Amino acid sequence: MTHPMYRASIPVFQQMLGSLKSILHKAQAHAAEKKIDDQVFLQARLAPDMFPLIRQVQIAADFAKSVAGRLAKAELPEFADNELGFDDLQQRLDKTLAFLSGLDQAQFTGSEGLEIVLRPGTPKEKKLQGDHYLFAYGLPQFFFHVTTTYAILRHHGVELGKKDYMGQY
Repeated sequence: MTHPMYRASIPVFQQMLGSLKSILHKAQAHAAEKKIDDQVFLQARLAPDMFPLIRQVQIAADFAKSVAGRLAKAELPEFADNELGFDDLQQRLDKTLAFLSGLDQAQFTGSEGLEIVLRPGTPKEKKLQGDHYLFAYGLPQFFFHVTTTYAILRHHGVELGKKDYMGQY
């Protein structure tokens, strides 16, 4: 039987990162077909005070690896946030998926009660129990950035639908 915290995190992250990869492929193809510079999409945002698409993808990948990694008590890989184009973002997502694939469900034993400390040593420090960390913080944050990426591209004319967002399940 699969550990419930593993089942609630790893397959979800994998599905949605796969979706993100497909969405980015469609955006890149759309840009090429319409002769639009890739940077128009990569730097696009829905509002002036939001991060651009490229940062939304980076953050989605970061939440997937950090939430899963902390729950699995694994050493987190560091990514440099130096992606400049669609191909770079695809590589970032591939590295994240590879990390997730390397986590074993046994590593999640006891993770529901694990204490996770956000922003340790700062005035914004917050301590969460593992299950609360996953369900009330990690997954909502992850979905926010995946959804925002989808919305930016849809808003800018890339033909996407719910099926694209959902990916393979």
